[in-house]
Amino acid sequence: MDDIVTIELFGDTYRFKTEAEIENARKVAEYLVNEVEKVEKQLAEKSTAMLRFRLLLLAALNISSDYFKLKSNHKDLLEDLSDRLVSINEKIDNHLQ
Repeated sequence: MDDIVTIELFGDTYRFKTEAEIENARKVAEYLVNEVEKVEKQLAEKSTAMLRFRLLLLAALNISSDYFKLKSNHKDLLEDLSDRLVSINEKIDNHLQ
Protein backbone atom coordinates (compact mmCIF):
# COMPACT_ATOMS: atom_id res chain seq x y z
CA MET A 1 0.00 0.00 0.00
CA ASP A 2 1.36 3.40 -0.97
CA ASP A 3 1.45 6.06 1.71
CA ILE A 4 1.26 9.81 1.21
CA VAL A 5 3.99 12.16 2.40
CA THR A 6 3.32 15.89 2.59
CA ILE A 7 6.04 18.52 2.18
CA GLU A 8 5.55 22.24 2.61
CA LEU A 9 8.01 24.43 0.71
CA PHE A 10 7.76 28.15 0.04
CA GLY A 11 4.23 28.21 1.40
CA ASP A 12 3.03 25.52 -1.01
CA THR A 13 2.05 22.00 -0.02
CA TYR A 14 3.24 19.02 -2.06
CA ARG A 15 1.96 15.48 -1.63
CA PHE A 16 3.85 12.40 -2.77
CA LYS A 17 3.06 8.72 -2.81
CA THR A 18 5.79 6.57 -1.33
CA GLU A 19 6.42 2.86 -1.41
CA ALA A 20 9.05 3.29 1.30
CA GLU A 21 8.35 2.99 4.99
CA ILE A 22 6.25 6.05 5.83
CA GLU A 23 8.44 7.11 8.77
CA ASN A 24 11.58 6.99 6.62
CA ALA A 25 9.85 8.92 3.86
CA ARG A 26 8.81 11.58 6.37
CA LYS A 27 12.38 11.85 7.67
CA VAL A 28 13.68 12.29 4.12
CA ALA A 29 11.06 14.96 3.44
CA GLU A 30 11.91 16.74 6.69
CA TYR A 31 15.60 16.61 5.82
CA LEU A 32 14.88 18.22 2.45
CA VAL A 33 12.78 20.97 4.02
CA ASN A 34 15.51 21.66 6.60
CA GLU A 35 18.19 21.86 3.90
CA VAL A 36 16.08 24.27 1.84
CA GLU A 37 15.48 26.44 4.92
CA LYS A 38 19.19 26.41 5.73
CA VAL A 39 20.13 27.54 2.21
CA GLU A 40 17.31 30.10 2.23
CA LYS A 41 18.69 31.66 5.43
CA GLN A 42 22.19 31.75 3.94
CA LEU A 43 21.00 33.59 0.84
CA ALA A 44 18.57 35.80 2.77
CA GLU A 45 16.73 36.94 -0.36
CA LYS A 46 13.05 37.11 -1.21
CA SER A 47 11.59 33.95 -2.70
CA THR A 48 11.04 34.45 -6.40
CA ALA A 49 10.41 31.56 -8.76
CA MET A 50 14.05 31.59 -9.91
CA LEU A 51 15.34 31.84 -6.36
CA ARG A 52 13.14 28.92 -5.34
CA PHE A 53 14.73 26.83 -8.06
CA ARG A 54 18.21 27.92 -6.92
CA LEU A 55 17.35 27.11 -3.31
CA LEU A 56 16.15 23.64 -4.25
CA LEU A 57 19.20 23.09 -6.43
CA LEU A 58 21.60 24.18 -3.69
CA ALA A 59 19.77 22.04 -1.14
CA ALA A 60 19.96 19.07 -3.51
CA LEU A 61 23.69 19.66 -3.98
CA ASN A 62 24.19 19.86 -0.20
CA ILE A 63 22.28 16.63 0.29
CA SER A 64 24.26 14.96 -2.50
CA SER A 65 27.50 16.13 -0.92
CA ASP A 66 26.43 14.73 2.45
CA TYR A 67 25.51 11.45 0.79
CA PHE A 68 28.84 11.04 -0.97
CA LYS A 69 30.79 11.95 2.18
CA LEU A 70 28.86 9.32 4.14
CA LYS A 71 29.32 6.80 1.36
CA SER A 72 33.07 7.42 1.33
CA ASN A 73 33.26 7.24 5.13
CA HIS A 74 31.30 3.98 5.06
CA LYS A 75 33.68 2.52 2.47
CA ASP A 76 36.71 3.59 4.54
CA LEU A 77 35.16 2.08 7.67
CA LEU A 78 34.48 -1.24 5.93
CA GLU A 79 38.07 -1.35 4.65
CA ASP A 80 39.40 -0.59 8.13
CA LEU A 81 37.20 -3.27 9.70
CA SER A 82 38.30 -5.76 7.07
CA ASP A 83 41.97 -4.99 7.77
CA ARG A 84 41.40 -5.38 11.51
CA LEU A 85 39.62 -8.71 11.04
CA VAL A 86 42.48 -10.02 8.91
CA SER A 87 44.94 -8.94 11.60
CA ILE A 88 42.87 -10.56 14.37
CA ASN A 89 42.55 -13.79 12.36
CA GLU A 90 46.32 -13.85 11.80
CA LYS A 91 46.93 -13.39 15.52
CA ILE A 92 44.50 -16.18 16.37
CA ASP A 93 46.09 -18.48 13.78
CA ASN A 94 49.58 -17.71 15.10
CA HIS A 95 48.47 -18.33 18.67
CA LEU A 96 46.87 -21.67 17.78
CA GLN A 97 49.98 -22.96 16.01
